[in-house]
Amino acid sequence: MKKSRLGKLSRYLIGAAALVTATAPANAALTFNLTYIPGTSVQAQNAFQAAAARWSAVFTDNITINLTVGTAALGTGILGSTASSASFYSYSSFRAALAADATSADDASAVASLATGSTFNMLLNRTSNNPNGAGSATPYLDNDGDANNQTVRLNSANVKALGTNVAGTVVGACTSACDGSVTFSTLFDFDFDPSDGITAGQFDFVGVATHEIGHALGFVSGVDILDINSTGTFFPDNAFTYATSLDMFRYSAASCQQGVVDFTADTRAKFFSIDGCATQGPGFSTGRTWGDGQQASHWKDNLGIGIMDPTAARGELLSISENDLRAFDVIGWNRAVAVPEPATWAMMIGGFGMIGAAARRRRSKTLAAA
Repeated sequence: MKKSRLGKLSRYLIGAAALVTATAPANAALTFNLTYIPGTSVQAQNAFQAAAARWSAVFTDNITINLTVGTAALGTGILGSTASSASFYSYSSFRAALAADATSADDASAVASLATGSTFNMLLNRTSNNPNGAGSATPYLDNDGDANNQTVRLNSANVKALGTNVAGTVVGACTSACDGSVTFSTLFDFDFDPSDGITAGQFDFVGVATHEIGHALGFVSGVDILDINSTGTFFPDNAFTYATSLDMFRYSAASCQQGVVDFTADTRAKFFSIDGCATQGPGFSTGRTWGDGQQASHWKDNLGIGIMDPTAARGELLSISENDLRAFDVIGWNRAVAVPEPATWAMMIGGFGMIGAAARRRRSKTLAAA
């Protein structure tokens, strides 16, 4: 059964800010302030509200996320698209905020795995100053401490989860400052009620909406910026200041040997780890251009890892998995339920099955900045 792709790469917006942590009150709850583009059906509005309620049920962060929702004729094979407000922060302030926000055993492991000090190191490739040659696919250790080793790029919703109240910016269809803008394709048939399963030949609207909200909440990777900006024209390493909170837990076998995260665009396997490679979690997609054909801002396709998989099939019921929850937990979201021990990774990864293929999307050929 053929699948269509979920999720468009979030926009990347430059902003100057500092992370200041705050303590959430007891019995906190995540809420959503939703604005709908004229013409969005009541049926779609109700289904999107149901998707937002899913995230509210699993996170206790006492914050409000502002999203604008609408429909449009998107590109071939694209079910939904999300533009997210984001800003740049120093790595040291990010790590401090993550440590202050820690509430679970997974959080403690994740913070302990991060490099101390003001910089983090990475495996990198396809840059103009790659020591193996300009644009070389061969990974190299980038530990020179310049801009891309000092900077993380965080979605405003993720920043709010870490305890800083930010206004967001105007992105996508938003007419005022927001945290994200979600658009659904008008070119597909959707089933708006998953309570009785998903009708054959239709896509799970609530599931797609849940996925797109997940991107706004911070399930994104700056590797996508490297991936689409390494075809003919190459840029120096310090131009790629797009490592996200999720990228702090992105590894490969080669990066584990060096004790650094993996920020490369290629077909080598990349995976999620919250303890600096001691435990290997589920796999990530590796890039539309130079990787496996799917954006790096997703789990590995066709393994049923979670709601943040890159594709969905007609008739498929989509839901948030334990893998999803652990990923959001360690980037700053506070879970409403306990986290299982790392030994359960294999069972969680192997407990799902999906098949399908996805068509390609058009690519940007300029450095996606500002």
